[in-house]
Amino acid sequence: MTPYPYLDPTAALDTRVADLLARMTLPEKVGQLNQRMYGWDAYRRTPDGDFELTEALHAETERFEGLGALYGLMRADAWSGVDHGHGPGAEDSADLADLVQRHVLERSRLRIPALFVEEVPHGHMALDGTVLPVNLAVGAAWDPALYRRAAAHAAAELRARGGHVALVSALDIARDPRWGRTEECFGEDPYLAARLTEALVHGMQGEPAEHFAADRAAVVLKHFAGQGATVGGRNSAESELGPRELHEIHLPAARAGVRAGAAALMAAYNEVDGLPCSGNRALLTGLLRERWGFEGLVMADGLAVDRLARITGDTVSAGALALNSGVDLSLWDEGFTHLTQAVERGLVSDTALDTAVARVLRLKFRLGLFEDPYTRRAPMPDGGRELSTDLARACVTLLHNRERVLPVGPAVRRVAVLGPHAATAAHQLGDYTAPQRPGTGASVLDGLRRLAPPGVEVRHARGCALTGDDRTGVPEAVAAAAACDLAVLVLGGSSARTPETEFDANGAALTAVSEMTCGEGADLAGLRLGDAQYALLDAVVATGTPTAVVLIQGRPHLVPDTAAALLTAWYPGPWGGEAIAEVLLGRTEPAGRLPVSVPRSAAQLPVHYNHKDTEYGGYADASAEPQHSFGHGLSYTSFAYGEPRLTGRTVEVEVTNTGERHGRSVVQVYLRRLITSSWPRTLELCAFDGVRLAPGERRTVALTLDDGRLAGADSVEIRVAESARAALTAVPVVLDLRA
Repeated sequence: MTPYPYLDPTAALDTRVADLLARMTLPEKVGQLNQRMYGWDAYRRTPDGDFELTEALHAETERFEGLGALYGLMRADAWSGVDHGHGPGAEDSADLADLVQRHVLERSRLRIPALFVEEVPHGHMALDGTVLPVNLAVGAAWDPALYRRAAAHAAAELRARGGHVALVSALDIARDPRWGRTEECFGEDPYLAARLTEALVHGMQGEPAEHFAADRAAVVLKHFAGQGATVGGRNSAESELGPRELHEIHLPAARAGVRAGAAALMAAYNEVDGLPCSGNRALLTGLLRERWGFEGLVMADGLAVDRLARITGDTVSAGALALNSGVDLSLWDEGFTHLTQAVERGLVSDTALDTAVARVLRLKFRLGLFEDPYTRRAPMPDGGRELSTDLARACVTLLHNRERVLPVGPAVRRVAVLGPHAATAAHQLGDYTAPQRPGTGASVLDGLRRLAPPGVEVRHARGCALTGDDRTGVPEAVAAAAACDLAVLVLGGSSARTPETEFDANGAALTAVSEMTCGEGADLAGLRLGDAQYALLDAVVATGTPTAVVLIQGRPHLVPDTAAALLTAWYPGPWGGEAIAEVLLGRTEPAGRLPVSVPRSAAQLPVHYNHKDTEYGGYADASAEPQHSFGHGLSYTSFAYGEPRLTGRTVEVEVTNTGERHGRSVVQVYLRRLITSSWPRTLELCAFDGVRLAPGERRTVALTLDDGRLAGADSVEIRVAESARAALTAVPVVLDLRA
């Protein structure tokens, strides 16, 4: 028989939490709410290659009589300075995690284990972790089932290495592509983001249950809420959001995540109507907990609690404001370290403190850390590379293909692979990525050289860099293009950071260095590529050689439709170059669809399909329409849609492959509100499904409409099409919701 109820694994979860809470002192409780130190400061390598704990960790555990949570024990990047050789890899991360956990348990009077919290934005951000395509690429795949499998794999990797909690961007909606963190968004549409957020939670956590399986991780969905609405596309800037825009655009993904059972949410940096999210009780308690019934914990974003001192006057009252508003766990702040003072000064009640501590403890019990605080000694899961490549294949989007220059045909015997992205995989990875071992990944050039049919010659010239106006390499690239039957020009941007990057205290880049044009802290006033890239594009197209442009990017960039074909792959991950080569050669069909609208110029912004249904006029000097619309994407075959039919809340449509190749069509269902209590939007995505068809094959696709998407209207039009733009002219059917 166990001495205390909280140590009895057969006891009810609430009983265990209440019993442990009743035994804790005030300093012990405050310690559970602090996540103060950077994990990479907790250890160092010894000369013989082992790990040893630092005095910094000893001081932290003494200060808090244990440790509530530790952030980034395995994080590796230019900011942390962790790289191969001195950081934990796949073979010894579990040893490090167990070493730290053993120390925490020894320092805790009640032997309360620590939560190990890790960045898992597109795969675990650790040495040897599988890197997945970024979220914008996941959005382009329009395939929640595939993403769910990838998320499950990422969680299994995390747990095998000793991590417990995964921080994942999912809730930000890309409304301004100038924002450097656009790559972290699933797209511009709330319904698409909601479906993918559900897939993320179910994949990482498994089906909702009281306890997590040993290969599943607790998810912290970030950022709550409205961070994608920053003014001018500037990171952490103010947000101009009315209640309707907040609820219709920026909250549905969070609502879906909560319904799916997400363990935690992260409060965003931005403010909503003047009140920062981490100090917004109406948002974190009134909406999230009282209206939505959320029972998990809320974590503050890095140093966000201390920012509240601008409102409250000092960090003690800032910590009190955050906790009273609904924040349970801090991140690097001083404010929560002073919660003992806040309680003693009457700024925080014992009840409010206990409520927050109970949420942290509850998650530890759900993860089974009191029974098994150390890492489950299981091999790293297989199949990460295959899942990453599958996602990369799914995200490649064909935007136009004039004269059918793609896929590469038998008449093509010489291919020139050109451009700053052609021969490197390093810029395919996106932000929040750990250093890769030499030889990891495949560039577009690598893929074409490996997969091109026998007898096809592949030539290469870089032409120019991603940034700047150095055109000295353009003549070599032009000569290569002129001597070939096809030019593949690989352009785009990069979120790769270097040790020379200057970082803010929260890890955001203060200045973009080298070829970095995207990522956290790399916001743009315009959307142009480097000037030399445009010069290279113009010169290659002018040779008369058919040219296919491939864009590898983390946000929409402005690229004229002058080439014969245009594809975008966003940041497709280490093996994205191989996936792109497969699509170019016709080994894989292009299956992606745009998750964001692509503007014609930055002067048009904002450009998104679901704007209010007003008299949407153009400009006197330019079109107001996007270059390429949300949902757009072509295949190497063609599809025909029949007229949609409504049966109750189910929409049925016949889809026929009218071409000569296998292909995937993404059936997109949009609604347009006719009679409604507030001014409607032009279109709203309300359902979608991908269907793969052989040449000549016909299939009826049935999609059920969510009643929540229909709320607030008496009558709607339903339109089924292959993109938002096509939906405007599609044959509608009317659904009378009053019947």
